[in-house]
Amino acid sequence: MKRTVIAAWGAVAMWMSATATSPKWNVLLVAVDDLRPELGSYGAAHVRSPNLDRLAREGIVFRRAYCQQAVCSPSRTSLLTGARPDTTRVYDLETHFRTTMGDGVVTLPQLFKNHGWFVQGMGKLYHGNLDDPASWSVPWSSPKLSHSTYALPENRAIVERKRAETRQRARTGQPPRRAREYGPAWECADVPDSTYHDGALADMAIEALRAIAQQGGPFWLGVGFIRPHLPFVAPKRYWDLYDREAIALAPNPFPPHGAPLYAVPPGGELRSYDGIPEDRQLPDDLARTLKHGYYAAISYMDAQFGRVLDELERLGLRSQTIVIVWGDHGWKLGEHAAWCKHTNVELDTRAPLIVSVPGMRHAGRATDALVEFVDIYPTLADLCGLPLPAHLEGTSFRPVLEDPDRPWKRAVFSQYPRNHEGRRRMGYSMRTDRYRFTMWVDRQNPERVDAIELYDHATDPQENENLAHRPDMASLIRELTAQLRAGWTAARPADR
Repeated sequence: MKRTVIAAWGAVAMWMSATATSPKWNVLLVAVDDLRPELGSYGAAHVRSPNLDRLAREGIVFRRAYCQQAVCSPSRTSLLTGARPDTTRVYDLETHFRTTMGDGVVTLPQLFKNHGWFVQGMGKLYHGNLDDPASWSVPWSSPKLSHSTYALPENRAIVERKRAETRQRARTGQPPRRAREYGPAWECADVPDSTYHDGALADMAIEALRAIAQQGGPFWLGVGFIRPHLPFVAPKRYWDLYDREAIALAPNPFPPHGAPLYAVPPGGELRSYDGIPEDRQLPDDLARTLKHGYYAAISYMDAQFGRVLDELERLGLRSQTIVIVWGDHGWKLGEHAAWCKHTNVELDTRAPLIVSVPGMRHAGRATDALVEFVDIYPTLADLCGLPLPAHLEGTSFRPVLEDPDRPWKRAVFSQYPRNHEGRRRMGYSMRTDRYRFTMWVDRQNPERVDAIELYDHATDPQENENLAHRPDMASLIRELTAQLRAGWTAARPADR
């Protein structure tokens, strides 16, 4: 009875005036690595994602949500600090935001910790070893597996051989090879789920939820799954969910026509895995195997998320908990004759975002409102009645949760740095309701424009034809240039 009363009160309080006192919701934030919006809840019936689809029925699917830079650390840093890459100065996988922004910046989890929430993080939230101890009530943790990424002995042997080669090259003063110590790009092994990272992480999350339920009080729990990031390792039963021969290859296996050569590089980290050729266009058989592995990894991760969600419900915490699932950026699966992320194209900048708040009136709906991952920080703070730090560069989309069809942002913004032929460029990309507009500028002199890309999503949703060189686009380019230079502050909703 008490649980029912709490849930009913939460449903009413959630939709009170923004000036009223908000309930102390729990927060479960789930990060998923390299997840593109190819899920059942996004209209992709061929992908088996029943647990993410279940959350979609309990929340709102954001069909047009965008990262600020399509690579792990910059994207995650933007979400967790609420600031954009040009403010965080994090454009790579090595820079820690504390070295560029200082100790005074308050992260999203740190804000909740400072206001009385118990805050715990596990798995891939910040990138790699770039943890932030100030964010957590207890130290961040991650599964400690007894083996390398791979379960099969033959794949472990490949990794061990490469490690031995690296040590030998170091002893002789030679530079390491590009392939480093990566094994195959996929693995299908008939093993229990907890053999791999995400299964072990779900075990940790379930254990944490049980401990949290015992101690009481509001909590903020971050869980970072790493699949479907390369390598695509998943137990065999998830591979068996798919008919390999029915998997369709990319419909546009060519670079965007008229785009600068550096706009869409061919491979990213995929080329570092054992057995992957350097050719831009992979053989169809290999491409199909990689897509099969990517889908299997999604279904594997989805099952682990489902276990965590089941435990949240079993413990009676679901009716008091906001659940957010987001992919840190999108991913290419052979489109534009390329793989991985690392670009400004729609496939890389757009990623899944599903938000479920107890008692929300529009559960099960989807919205086409343009939102950005930098908006998640102010949204969670808004929902929980917390003060917004002055450094935030996003906009709470709480009004979209209340009305998924309402007018919202005029544009969203991403960027990507590119070093090419000795030149350091920054590609600033803007997605409006209809267009993607990207301007490549000199990083030392942003007024110097090297190239422009313009794609019309009304006629070319795959972004195959750059229209920037057409004379009849000159007026539109001037308009979009002015809008891009005006930036995110000018694109906010009129009433925010």
